Amino acid sequence: MPFSTSKDLHILQTDSWGAFKALYGWEPVRVQGESESMLVLFKRLPLGLSIAYAPKVSVGEEWKTLLPRIEAECKKRKSVFLQIEPDINEPYDIIALDRLFPNYIIDNDNIQPRGTILINISQTEDAILAAMKQKTRYNIRLAERKGIRVDQSNDLEDFYEQTLVTSQRDGFAVHSFAYYQNVYELFEPQGQCVLLRASYEGQSLAYLMLFLHGKRAWYFYGASNDELRNLMPTYLLQWEAMRYAKAQGAVIYDMWGIPDADEEQLEAQFMTRSDGLWGVYRFKRGFGGDVKRAAPAYVKVFKPLLYKVYLWLKKKRGGGEHASL
Repeated sequence: MPFSTSKDLHILQTDSWGAFKALYGWEPVRVQGESESMLVLFKRLPLGLSIAYAPKVSVGEEWKTLLPRIEAECKKRKSVFLQIEPDINEPYDIIALDRLFPNYIIDNDNIQPRGTILINISQTEDAILAAMKQKTRYNIRLAERKGIRVDQSNDLEDFYEQTLVTSQRDGFAVHSFAYYQNVYELFEPQGQCVLLRASYEGQSLAYLMLFLHGKRAWYFYGASNDELRNLMPTYLLQWEAMRYAKAQGAVIYDMWGIPDADEEQLEAQFMTRSDGLWGVYRFKRGFGGDVKRAAPAYVKVFKPLLYKVYLWLKKKRGGGEHASL
């Protein structure tokens, strides 16, 4: 049985994402089967070498025929290794999953965040609200009562200014303005991205960049300034993003990015920790949904000695070649 099909590809497997990553030195290659395909990103290295990365891959009916074609593309481009991150969340049969990746090694240090919260937005709005924490529902209603308004925007400069404020306040790393502008300009015309703004009496307070594809929606980027935070604009903004995604036909809302820990640990520590993704978990957990952990990455090593050098450099830098998203 396949774990998933290509009929509802993850947005990181779309041609739009390939075109976006091409702006940053990656060569997108779509490996095609009879009815399924997989996007592989290649980064050129000196001496004609490369590394290959396939994010959020659908492991479907044609997997056994697609995988050899993918590996052939890697060999053609002299890839040191290929890293595949399956679009699969726990629970899953790890033994059955391992069998789909013969001669691969497991790398638990995924490039994209392994932890997330998935919210079922196919339910009625009342049911979605009922599944939230009481305080979150209260904050949504408070924002509505106090006059917070949410609308669509294309003011990327203001969005970026608030991203810088968020970064300084919460200790997040941010991309350049051009990065957000490029991703918006590639995805928005395809109906795959919308920028939502929360405001009070015309004053912008917060932004959320939402991505959509097939039956799923993803909350990738958010920002807020330090003004009127007592009016809870980010809570209403998140709720309106869910309502927008639902109206576009999405049934799953992916909160994208929480600490890589099991739910018991998350619940035991979220009140005392604010480092890394712990601060956003406190906010995201309030909207209900199910805590999920993605499958590990699978790595096929083509050039073992060079791969050891890569791992050494990665450890020395304290990070990988890739950045999340």
